[in-house]
Amino acid sequence: MENLLNGKKYSKESLTDLNSKELFAIYSENKDRTIRNELVNRYLYIAEILSKKYINKGIDYEDIFQIASLGLIYAIERFDVSKGFEFSSFATPTIIGEIKKYFRDKGWAIRVPRRIQELSKKVNNAKVVLHQTLQRVPKVSDIAEYLECTEEEVLEAMEASQVYTPKSLELSYDNNGEDKDVTLMDLIGEEDKDFASLENKDFLVKCLEKLNHMEKQIIKARFFNNETQSQVAKKFEVSQMTISRMEKKIIKKLQNDMQSLS
Repeated sequence: MENLLNGKKYSKESLTDLNSKELFAIYSENKDRTIRNELVNRYLYIAEILSKKYINKGIDYEDIFQIASLGLIYAIERFDVSKGFEFSSFATPTIIGEIKKYFRDKGWAIRVPRRIQELSKKVNNAKVVLHQTLQRVPKVSDIAEYLECTEEEVLEAMEASQVYTPKSLELSYDNNGEDKDVTLMDLIGEEDKDFASLENKDFLVKCLEKLNHMEKQIIKARFFNNETQSQVAKKFEVSQMTISRMEKKIIKKLQNDMQSLS
């Protein structure tokens, strides 16, 4: 064993006769990547078992397994064989921690605040507990009381949980006996493109009513007729600098009006 700790490089074949504790002892001394790879191969089954517990949670198994394997490497790097613990007991929480961290960061189709993510988990757990305790489906008020939070917070968490696994736009629904089913895409409303235009038009009309005659003419010439400042200045027989100053003054008025409405 002493000879193995002298900074020597090892082939995979030379490590097969050593037990895991010996390998960890050697690795803690020389950090030989060949030894680490051997340890990874010996304990990869732990990453595989833990990864399978998170199947059908909204992320592909292959991605989860990669994260679990990375967690296994972290555990190997941090493990201290001299403390007498079993490596599997040390590695399991490390790997699960990495998987959960990945789910928090990547598992939600839409980014949701961490506070809501955590509350969503508590709500789901509360549903199970209260269903067994009350022998019925728990109400929002039951969950809120159990978690000591407001009903609004529970509803927010329940709504947020719907974005954890996105639904396909091609998901079909029965169309009350009609020949063709309705897809989710058909049911999603879209923003009225004319709504913003109407709002802006109404806003401009009200703002223009506050301008004097010359200011209205300048706005009309510059932004409706697309005339240059020079053309407008010639029309009113003033300098271009005067038109520029008046234009800035008018725009400032409109900005102030918009801020007062928002």
